[in-house]
Amino acid sequence: MIKTIYPLSKNILSQGQSLSLFFARIAVAYGFYEPAMMKWDDMTQTANNFAGYGIPFPTLNAYLAGTAELLGVILLALGLFTRLISIPLIIVMIVAIVTVHIPMEHDILGGIPLYYMLFLALFASLGAGKLSLDYLLFGEEQ
Repeated sequence: MIKTIYPLSKNILSQGQSLSLFFARIAVAYGFYEPAMMKWDDMTQTANNFAGYGIPFPTLNAYLAGTAELLGVILLALGLFTRLISIPLIIVMIVAIVTVHIPMEHDILGGIPLYYMLFLALFASLGAGKLSLDYLLFGEEQ
């Protein structure tokens, strides 16, 4: 019975993959919006914060992180170059986890940045889904 039910349920549930990826992309893009805007609103303070966390080349890295996050908001929302933008955003999340969240004991596993990183890993491996510019421009496989 399980051998019959599983393939049937898999076929039905797989129909929601693109919609799920769409909503996940929008949620993650929304999550990056405020941090990106905070960085760009006061890049000097962001660089000072980065220096305080021990991040090397704090001004350069503040601009790199802010740019990655701002591009991430736009590209994830559009579903454009989704696999590619996921990589620098994963790096930003790793840095946030290692330099801020774990040392400040917000959460031993890194809290929200860990969840964003996991979603980004899914986008990097699965792509943006059919409800995206990636699909429109490049087809299902990028």
